[in-house]
Amino acid sequence: MSLFTTDFKESPYWWEAAPPEPASEQDLPKQVDVAIIGSGYTGLHAAIQTAQAGRTTLVLEAEAAGFGASTRNGGQVSTSIKGSLPELTRQFGAQRAVEILREGQASLDFMKDFIPAHKIDCDFQVDGRFHGAHTPKKYDQLARSIGVNAAVFSDDAFMIPKADQATEFDTAAYHGGIVYPHHASLHPAKYHRGLLGIARRHGAEIATHCRVKSLNRTAKGFELQTPKGPVRAGRVVLATNGYTGPLSPWQQRRIIPIGSYIIATEELPSDVMDRLMPTNRILSDTRKLVYYYRPSPDRKRILFGGRVSLRETDPRRTGPKLHAELVRLFPELAQTRISHSWSGFVGYTFDTLMHAGQEDGLYYAMGYCGSGVGMASYLGMRIGQQASDNPEGMTAFNKIPFQTRPFYTGNPWFLAPSVLAYRIRDRFGI
Repeated sequence: MSLFTTDFKESPYWWEAAPPEPASEQDLPKQVDVAIIGSGYTGLHAAIQTAQAGRTTLVLEAEAAGFGASTRNGGQVSTSIKGSLPELTRQFGAQRAVEILREGQASLDFMKDFIPAHKIDCDFQVDGRFHGAHTPKKYDQLARSIGVNAAVFSDDAFMIPKADQATEFDTAAYHGGIVYPHHASLHPAKYHRGLLGIARRHGAEIATHCRVKSLNRTAKGFELQTPKGPVRAGRVVLATNGYTGPLSPWQQRRIIPIGSYIIATEELPSDVMDRLMPTNRILSDTRKLVYYYRPSPDRKRILFGGRVSLRETDPRRTGPKLHAELVRLFPELAQTRISHSWSGFVGYTFDTLMHAGQEDGLYYAMGYCGSGVGMASYLGMRIGQQASDNPEGMTAFNKIPFQTRPFYTGNPWFLAPSVLAYRIRDRFGI
């Protein structure tokens, strides 16, 4: 039996309800106050802020609007910060650690306020996240982590022992886990479509299929070369994250593009969905090579993602690898077929933290490390404020060094040995 449905698509499941827009045909303005490179969550939230502040704003996108991770991700919304208060304190000191964690909580709060305030139809739900322990040792570590950030904020996390795991989802693969009840989910492409409308209503112009070929400083700002001619801009916001390239070598040396892969199953019987995933929680686990999954917003499919390949981009090859992991969790889905399989790039950093800043009028926010739905939105908003001279835009991520490594120029040659080491650690529960 083929693992693929007869109408299988090598494109995101999310595009069924919110397909990419056709190419824009408008001429470009000769000059703007702010040019934004990238039309994902970061770029659009930045555009909303600069346009609201009265700055003429142009968003330039090499592909269709939101072509990158903003319409390809799993739709999971969390507090985004990977480090705990003790870990961040050791790295940055007590005050900065608190500031960083508060930014993470602020990103989640921002999403909970912004989406209803703008009436964005994107299946936004605050149903929490279950984080599974793949070994008993990891379960104990999760239990010890409860309350570790309580000095900054309360996440109201609670443990689910293995004996009660079926109340969260029906698998024998984990040894219990932890629930973060305030985490949320949404439909990524619908959310992006909503942001496009808001940015345009505020006056931002969005030019798609218009790649910026070069970015040069001038006496009064920048000149951007595009297929539709040059554009002069007083300030530029770089909003490219995992798709950052040679246009901006300084940022490229600090971003690690990592491929992430997702499949959607064919529709499942409602009783199967209700048994396997009785809640609408998003799900993840404690492995270094983490898998993330969830019910589709209509609870008819399972969307399952993770890192299963270093360089493979053929969805017909990566799809079966993800399917094998799905079946490892839920053996009864062995005959369930794949309806969609796709991939995209996330932007990692060497310190696993996001970063924001500016250098002589070139602003940037990036490096969301797989937590980009909430944090890209929040930092996009903040960097837009910074580009508009709004002092409220300053963040803790402006105040920490944006690291690189010797000889790294944007090609992550070190991923292969790192992934091998992580697989070994996951296998032995290290």
